[in-house]
Amino acid sequence: MRLLLISNSTNAGEEYLKYPIGNIRDFLAGVSEVLFVPYAAVTFSYDAYLEKVQNRFDEIGIRVRSVHQYGNPAEEARKAHAIVVGGGNTFALVKKMQEEGLIEAIRERIDAGVPYVGWSAGSNVACPTLCTTNDMPIVQPQSFRTMGAVKFQINPHYLDHNPEGHAGETREQRIMEYIAANPRMYVAGLREGCMLRIEGNGISLIGSRPLRIFRCGEEPREVNAGESLDFLM
Repeated sequence: MRLLLISNSTNAGEEYLKYPIGNIRDFLAGVSEVLFVPYAAVTFSYDAYLEKVQNRFDEIGIRVRSVHQYGNPAEEARKAHAIVVGGGNTFALVKKMQEEGLIEAIRERIDAGVPYVGWSAGSNVACPTLCTTNDMPIVQPQSFRTMGAVKFQINPHYLDHNPEGHAGETREQRIMEYIAANPRMYVAGLREGCMLRIEGNGISLIGSRPLRIFRCGEEPREVNAGESLDFLM
């Protein structure tokens, strides 16, 4: 199993996919073509999304094909040498992936060792469910079940900030609700500019910010790059 699960595509003030492209290049070393899943796009077209990703992947010499260009996306996934799933709205992404049979097809490829790269919503769908996404349910998928390639949940774009004068729940409070309802699950708060690289049973944090770990009955804690995350596996 090989996964690169990225919190966000773009750091503030930077170009699209600029900060993680070196990590993606290293992770996909030897790969000349990837299959892209653009279904998280809502306010722009799948063609526009493909072009945006291809423009960045041109820098690392990788051709990008998109599942929306084919009549049988699941069949294309089962032939892919690497799979990339972009961010956007997680509910829209999961709904379309379920309709096209991609949840099962991509999980089969991950289990076979095919490299998988996801950012934001693309990281959410590698988890058992979409329940720790930050997105609004703008459409209704068949279920909240996703690929379950990892055993824990990710909350991408995790932040601690609570604006002054804001009386609503913080991100941490939302996650505490989730673990109260799902006491056996770990949630990894993946801050922007960070990613998780999984190789077999090994997992490592890449980035300058710590990962915030949540589990029912335990105080939330911080784990820095270089420290063990084996408990998540």
